Amino acid sequence: MEGLRTPQKLAAEVLGTAFLVFIGVGAVPATLIVNGDSPMTMADLGIISFAFGTIVIATVYAFGHVSGNHINPAVTLGLAVSGQFPWRRVPEYIAAQVAGGIVGALAIIGVLGSQASDLGLGVAAYSDGVGAGQAFTAEFIGTFILVLTVLMVIHRNAPPGFGGLAIGLVVFAAIIPVAPATGAAINPARTLGPMVVQQLWGGEVEWGQAPVYLAAELAAGIAAAAVYLTITRVRDVPERVPAVSGDASSSSTRPTTPESEAASA
Repeated sequence: MEGLRTPQKLAAEVLGTAFLVFIGVGAVPATLIVNGDSPMTMADLGIISFAFGTIVIATVYAFGHVSGNHINPAVTLGLAVSGQFPWRRVPEYIAAQVAGGIVGALAIIGVLGSQASDLGLGVAAYSDGVGAGQAFTAEFIGTFILVLTVLMVIHRNAPPGFGGLAIGLVVFAAIIPVAPATGAAINPARTLGPMVVQQLWGGEVEWGQAPVYLAAELAAGIAAAAVYLTITRVRDVPERVPAVSGDASSSSTRPTTPESEAASA
């Protein structure tokens, strides 16, 4: 990513998030259109989950070398909390991701027409049978699993080359148990983008549910970063060095630091 300018990175975040929303969220109204009056089945949920998973894999390899392909404010926040992304760039990345979510939702309307809006545009929402507490728990757990997986697979000691596949698969997997409760947004940009476009198109939007989704998803990003730091922290191992007397049998210990290593070199 060295040598690339900030506008290039932000453009990659807009495009990556737009692709995610168009393909993943767009699979919801597309499935409803194809099904007609037939009820949604587990097979349909599997196809929608597969659409999300595959587009995530594609964007990781397409845009990862440009912007890191966060395409999710919870991921950006998790990276910042874990010290792997500068805080000063968090607002612009999140703004780009939300913009991408809106662009992606507009693309769904452009391809599927107003019928997509009539069918809900894939807006994530929980029904009357699901309370705010249950919805918060579902979105928190789903997002936590996603963000922690992202942080772990990009760790310097993780097997190289498989990060994109792992992230796509965890998105596919997390959607299956979470979607029946909340639609499995697990991404604030995916939550907001379709909501905004659905409102613009005159559809009904449960804006009162938005704070539950956003709070759960962002809190999960912070929690995932905290767990990541806890389980990957490496204890400093003291290095035994000969005593000043030169007697090899007499030694002292001191922690190894970059400064001490450079001095000994």
